[in-house]
Parts: sequence; C-alpha cells; structure tokens
Amino acid sequence: MTVEKLPQRTKWLYGSGDFGFSLTNTILSVYFALFLTEVVGVMPAVAAFAIFIGSTWDYINDPIVGYITDHTRTRWGRRRPYLLFGALPFALSFVLLWWKPPFTNIPALALYYALAYAIFDTAASFVYMPFFALTPELTSDYDERTSLTSTRMVFSILGSLIAFTLPLALVVSFNPKNLDRILAMGLIFGLVSALPLLVVFFGTRERKEFMNQEQSGFIESIKASVKNRPFVFGLLLFLFNGVTMAIIQVNLLYYVKYVVQRESQADIIMATIFIVAMIALPLWAWISAHLNKRWAYIIGIAFLAGVLMVLASLTPQTPMPIIMMLCVLAGIGVSAMHVMPWAIIPDAIEYGELQSGKRNEGMFYSLITLAQKVASSIAVPLALLVLQFSGYVTTGGAQPESAITGIRIIAGPIPAFSLCLGILFTALFPLGRDDYRKINEQLEARRQAKIEAADVEPAD
Repeated sequence: MTVEKLPQRTKWLYGSGDFGFSLTNTILSVYFALFLTEVVGVMPAVAAFAIFIGSTWDYINDPIVGYITDHTRTRWGRRRPYLLFGALPFALSFVLLWWKPPFTNIPALALYYALAYAIFDTAASFVYMPFFALTPELTSDYDERTSLTSTRMVFSILGSLIAFTLPLALVVSFNPKNLDRILAMGLIFGLVSALPLLVVFFGTRERKEFMNQEQSGFIESIKASVKNRPFVFGLLLFLFNGVTMAIIQVNLLYYVKYVVQRESQADIIMATIFIVAMIALPLWAWISAHLNKRWAYIIGIAFLAGVLMVLASLTPQTPMPIIMMLCVLAGIGVSAMHVMPWAIIPDAIEYGELQSGKRNEGMFYSLITLAQKVASSIAVPLALLVLQFSGYVTTGGAQPESAITGIRIIAGPIPAFSLCLGILFTALFPLGRDDYRKINEQLEARRQAKIEAADVEPAD
C-alpha cells in the first residue's frame, strides 16, 4: 500500500490551529478558578458550582454540533466554514469570562460566570470540533497521523507554555486591584487565539469523497459510536487523560505558590515543563513508529504518574535544582499525554466506516471533546472542593497545613490514579498498526470499486 505523505506545509498550517485552543483552554484551566477565588472573592465551592454548571452544557451542545457539521454541505466543505465564521464569536465570548460584574451578590455572580462559561463553550465547540474532525480527512496513514498530530502538538504545547507565563506578566498578580489588566488580558488572548483558525481555513482543503458520502441520522450516529469498540476505549482514554490534565492545570499555581513556595519562579518552572514537552514530541513519534501508539502512550503515562507522586512529596526546603530536574522529567511525560491520544483516536474512524459504510467524524470528535468537557467539569470542581474541605483560605497569606495536604493530594495521588485508569483502557485498545493497515486496505478497495461502478455506462 502506498504511504500517503502529507506536505510539511499542510501539517504546519493545520497544526497552527491548535495554538488558539490550547491558549484559551489553558488560561481558563489555570487562572479561572484563581480569578474567581482571589479576585472575584467567592469561595472555592461557589467557583466549583459555576464551572460545573457552565461546562455541563456541553453534554448537550457538543453532539449537536458534531451532527450539524457532519451534515453541512458548502463549497468550502463541511468543517472549514465554521472556522471562518466562528473565529470572532470564539474570541469575544472568551472576554466575558474575565469581566467582573458590578454587583456582589454571590448567587448572581455564580449565575453570571456559569452563563459566561456556557456561552464560551458553545462558541468554542463550533470551531474546535470541526478542526479536530479534519485530522482523519487529511491522511489515512497510520504513522502519518502520528506525525500530523505531533506537528499539531508543537502549537498546542507552545500555546500552553505562553498561557502559563504571559498572562502573569500582563496581569502581574491576580488580585482585585488588577481587574482592568485581567480584562485586557482576556481581550488580547481571545483575539490572538482566533487568528490561527483563519490560517487553517485558508491553508487546508477537505476531501470531496468524504463530503459526498451518505451520513447517518443523529440517533444512528450515536449508536454507531457506541458499537465502535476501538472508539469506546479511545473515548475512555480521553476521559481519564482529560481528568488528569484538568487537575494538573487547575492545581499547578496553587502547588507552586503554597507547597514548594516558589511563586516568584513560577514562570521558570512552568516554562521548563512545556519547553521540554515540546522538545520531546519527536521521541514519542519515534517510539510509536518502532512499537505502536498504544505502547508509546503506556510508557509515557506510567513515567508521568511516577513523577507526579514524587512532586507531591516536595517541600519548601527542596533545592531548586531538584525541582527543575523533576520538571524536566514531567515535561517528557506531558509530551506523551498531549500527542498520543489524539494520534490514536482517528484510527477508530476507519474501523467504524468498515463496519457501517458511513463516516461520522463530526459525531465521533464531538464525543471526544465531550469526554474532555466531562473530565474538566468533574476534575476542576473536584479539585476546588478538595481545597474547600481542606480549609483553604481565600483571603491570601499563609495556608493551614490541612490545605497544603489537600493541594498535595491534588498534585499527586489523584492525577496518578486517573493516569493508571487511562493506561488500562489503552492496553485494551484493539487496533495496532497491522490491524489498521488491513482495515485501510479493505476501505480503499471498497472506495475504488464504487468509483469504477459509477464510471460504467449502463448497457443499451
């Protein structure tokens, strides 16, 4: 079988789209809870309520968006029009999250931020779900998909790196005196995040044969997803991977500030993790090419789980060189966490097409993004509730020892356990390189037969 080699230009133009998603999602994951507790001044339990209510709207929203894009037909394709017309709403809805309303009523504040969160998630669904669904349409080669995803993850990790560092430089400190700076930060990063969507729109093209295929109805698409065994295992992998990522992101600044007490060096610590993660991307592509995607993920995630447990045991007396060494090791594991799930899931699309004769990328990717939202809607409130019940003080200053213990639990045991569950479902993932090659060969033969049958003139 001929290997489909994607032009490097296409890989880089497509991959750039993840920069904006990573930037906004990471800023939201890292700073939004901090903004609510230390700037708006609500208790962690109230912040947890607002985030949970706002994010659970996606339980309904994402599958509907996936179904809509699967059935969209335009001269630009099924997915790309949403990138063009959804960029500005995506940017502006992000700004709403960083505005503090001119009232102090706690229930009203909780309602406002829950609504703002839901509006942003809806606008985001209409751009990032179609973007993700382009991956299996750009190439059907097993290893090229890993390469494409690795290129995309360069921008994803770069976005996370910037999100962990520049907002603090712009805001200086998350306290009520800097409300104008915080709102300006939201506006700047919202607009910057929208620009890559236009790059993807103008830099990619969709395959017409996929757009012309028969599509399933809404309920049929859901049933096809549930019956697709590789997809179900991939979905569970995304769920636990997402739980871990959300917990790490929401807790990292609390950990740096209160556990190791290195708030002034937070930018160096976070930059080290993400720069190393970016550098390590080729390592996981190499391991995947020499073993397979499943083993690359298992090795990387088992390694990361061990590093997290060690990090949870550190104290303010731990020397900075040891902290930095552990950040390097964590970055290697974070790299695998970023790239491998996204490289694994497209292979389930062809498995489903072989079984049903239909492609439902939009629905499949909507459920993947839904799994991430479910993970975030569970993990972030869970982390905040652990802080609430461990005695976290919102007024700043020193934290009681019980709160420090709570932050340690969020930093180590909880994400490590979630990662181990992800490893379990990865080990059960039923598609390897040879399995996928056979599926792809059968699909190519089926598509070619349809083309030849369509070319045959009916006899007189």
